[in-house]
Amino acid sequence: MPQQDRAYATREAILHAAAEEFDRLGYERTSLTAVLARAGLTKGAFYFHFPSKEAVADALIERQGELWAQVRESWRLRGVDPLSALHGMFAESADRMAADVVLRAGVRLNADREVGYPGVPNTHLIWEKLVAGYVVEAAGRGDLRVGVDPEAVARTLCSAALGARLISSATTACTDFPERIREILGHVLPSVAASGWELSGSQTASEPA
Repeated sequence: MPQQDRAYATREAILHAAAEEFDRLGYERTSLTAVLARAGLTKGAFYFHFPSKEAVADALIERQGELWAQVRESWRLRGVDPLSALHGMFAESADRMAADVVLRAGVRLNADREVGYPGVPNTHLIWEKLVAGYVVEAAGRGDLRVGVDPEAVARTLCSAALGARLISSATTACTDFPERIREILGHVLPSVAASGWELSGSQTASEPA
């Protein structure tokens, strides 16, 4: 195996092993010793790629941010209506979370870092604004019931999704997260959509691309 490929494989092994530990125990309770043992690597190999445990966490957080941007762009390019795009993004995100421990760990680390800073724009508030934008667009197309508040819809969807993730993570390691998300979508979107709206283009693969 070429040296560059070996270096990439070692870095990925570190990220995956750290993700397993972070997903299981959280950042504070995860030790570097446990990460090295899970990855089967020495400290020297670790420090060649990362200067600290915090740097690994940073890399995982960055990766999940990049993934969500890719998911949003993918649904934008499909050209479906805003509510169908919302359904698709939420469902695909849940599928990916259930299948990918690296993604789950990045999401947990990012959320944990933002605890204790109420009122500061964070990922959850950014997602609320993003979702509200889709709902506003749906209203402009006539796909929303008259009198429905887009921001309230966004808060409801995001809050329910966060709660579902926390419960699913604590009880099934997120294996039932896709089912929980689809239940939420099945209740919320039909209750706010205009009578003529129909879901389109929302089928997603169960595995990350």
